[in-house]
Amino acid sequence: IWDYNTTYVDPAASVGPGTALLPGTILRGQTSIGKNCTIGPNSYLENARIGDGTKVNASQIYNSSVGYDTHVGPFAYIRPGSTVGNAVRVGDFVEIKNSAIGDGTKISHLTYVGDSDVGKNINFGCGTVTVNYDRSKKYRTVIEDNAFIGCNTNLIAPVRVGEGAYIAAGSTITDDIPAMALSIARARQQNKKDWASKHKLKEK
Repeated sequence: IWDYNTTYVDPAASVGPGTALLPGTILRGQTSIGKNCTIGPNSYLENARIGDGTKVNASQIYNSSVGYDTHVGPFAYIRPGSTVGNAVRVGDFVEIKNSAIGDGTKISHLTYVGDSDVGKNINFGCGTVTVNYDRSKKYRTVIEDNAFIGCNTNLIAPVRVGEGAYIAAGSTITDDIPAMALSIARARQQNKKDWASKHKLKEK
């Protein structure tokens, strides 16, 4: 514990040998931290289970488990009912809710994964959203192993992405994608020649 004045460890929590608790770390409830981890700075864990060698940086984890050698944060939010595997990357401004994330998957930034079953070795591009709620019911998204999700993809649940499939950046996916397929679901770009010079728009 680097700073006893800014660190709180619940009596019910446990911390393995070789683990560092950096300033601003709070461990609540039945939180269990493995060995050789780094938690903090400024991290809040409640009823969380953290595997050996994992780093949690400036993030919050509630009623969920994280495997070994995984990196969480900064500014990640893992909500109740989530299971994050081993050697996973959960980066900045990523939110995970009631989902399972397979080993080796990378969710590096600005992504929401809710009510989803995510396989192994999947790459999420920046700005991916699993669209799980239609105002009356929540639906699940399934992404199979080795898939590639391009930046700014919307996955409209219920939907399944097959093993090894690719999704082009900017796509909105409403139907299942077969294994090893490439899915492109976006409007075609149109370039109107000399449009700006003809309209002569002026700044106000």
